[in-house]
Amino acid sequence: QVQLVESGGGLVQPGGSLRLSCAASRFTFSDSWMHWVRQAPGKGLEWVSTIKPGGETTYYADSVKGRFTISRDNAKNALYLQMNSLKPDDTALYYCWADGASNWGQGTQVTVSS
Repeated sequence: QVQLVESGGGLVQPGGSLRLSCAASRFTFSDSWMHWVRQAPGKGLEWVSTIKPGGETTYYADSVKGRFTISRDNAKNALYLQMNSLKPDDTALYYCWADGASNWGQGTQVTVSS
């Protein structure tokens, strides 16, 4: 099974920034479309962002467009999410996901609160 390990979450004030990381293994990362999704308290999974295998094309949910930036380093099998201008509504457990995967990592908690 693929292995996805998220990190970088934490507690931050509104307007602050965080950079999430996802370490991937046990599959061909450089051939895989990658995604970030999140789950807020009491809500279902919400798609956040997607990046093409080569990193040249990205997609964002309207709720984060202009504030978040997805990127990847294929040499390191790593996926990133730079999160700026954070809002309380961004509070959620964040997961990375690979096309073709069948299992989730543990996620990383982001809490935006004053």
